[in-house]
Amino acid sequence: MSVKIERVERKSIAEKAKIKPNETILAINGNAINDVLDYRFYMIEPRLDIQIQDEHGKVRNVHIKKAEYDDLGLEFHTYLMDEQHSCRNACIFCFIDQLPKGMRESLYFKDDDSRLSFFFGNYITLTNLKEEDIRRIIKMRISPINISIHTMNPELRVKMMKNRFAGESLRYLDMLKDTGIVVNTQLVLCPGINDGEELLYSLEQLEKYYPTVQSVALVPVGLTCHRQGLYPLQGYTQESAKEVIALANRFNEGFLSRHNQETRFAFVADEFFLKAGLPLPPESYYEEYNQLENGVGLLSMLLSEAGHAIDDLEETIARPKREISLATGEAAYEFLVKIVDKLQKKVNNIKCHVYKIQNDTFGHSITVAGLVCGKDIIRQLKGKPLGKELLIPHVMLKTGEDIFLDDCPVQEVERALGVRVTTVNAIDGYDLIEKILGEGI
Repeated sequence: MSVKIERVERKSIAEKAKIKPNETILAINGNAINDVLDYRFYMIEPRLDIQIQDEHGKVRNVHIKKAEYDDLGLEFHTYLMDEQHSCRNACIFCFIDQLPKGMRESLYFKDDDSRLSFFFGNYITLTNLKEEDIRRIIKMRISPINISIHTMNPELRVKMMKNRFAGESLRYLDMLKDTGIVVNTQLVLCPGINDGEELLYSLEQLEKYYPTVQSVALVPVGLTCHRQGLYPLQGYTQESAKEVIALANRFNEGFLSRHNQETRFAFVADEFFLKAGLPLPPESYYEEYNQLENGVGLLSMLLSEAGHAIDDLEETIARPKREISLATGEAAYEFLVKIVDKLQKKVNNIKCHVYKIQNDTFGHSITVAGLVCGKDIIRQLKGKPLGKELLIPHVMLKTGEDIFLDDCPVQEVERALGVRVTTVNAIDGYDLIEKILGEGI
């Protein structure tokens, strides 16, 4: 497969080389170009022999000499240069299968693309890959790779993912071992299915791939109220959440002893501690925060950074009176209240209302801020004191757009509530304090 050029930047290296829109790149330095990984990997060379095919099928070679990391100035139809790879699994816990009808079409797309794992940290399942894909990852030194394992029991993996190749695809871990490629993994845990003894087995098997596999995130299954006709699953209770935490702690103790070091292997998502009614671990538990995207240490980092930001404030600075509000999911609510209370004790003329939004769209068992919808915010905050500005975490919105998951635009929330809506980086405590104050700190 080759990639078609959509646009050539003016005065770019490519324009000077007379490369034109609608032409196709076939190869660079004799290497076939199939997608963004091939292109990005081979175009960094200082001397390029690019095989180009024009709209009429005529093939020519373009020779370019440049600095090693200079961009050629080419744009393609899609970022990946071909179609995004969709998921071939039908996991019994899949969140997309639990979405209500009538939401925007893009939400129902299931991605499972190794290239997105490299560029954006997305998790892949390996079931989409062939041995040649793994060899390419190794050749290009694509690292880290994030993999959704769920279980190391091949038969159970087939059952959980409803893909007959799910078990045998675990062999790709053997190909990645000792190659220098860093692998982070996650297990979405379902009570009575892949926790307990099965979880212990998975951790023991994954440890055999250490240090290639550097971390395992343990994440509780998310269940919406739209599971009609789907596999019968139960959510975690306080007791069962405690059992997962205890098992992970026991395993980590053995892991630290076996490897004579201070780096943990299994990391439990914040949500497990909230469900268990236990305090979050100290910051040291999360080490380098390698699993933030899985909600492992997100609240701890937010509390720590916000606390430091407040401590750094100069009490002598006169600040104008300011009244604002902050909307979040139920999971983060009490932590944000603590942060705001600490800030208001130091800065007397700041008043910030913190509101937790129950998730009526997906069901009240969904408590994370990233799944709060715009229409729920409107219904629950209508008539409440909001001040002049409503802060929301950026994870509530579609990446790069001012639209909530339920296709509700930010502007609709602003019109309905009569207040300006501002996004805050959900994992940046400094940004949170700055946005509450409405000024730099």
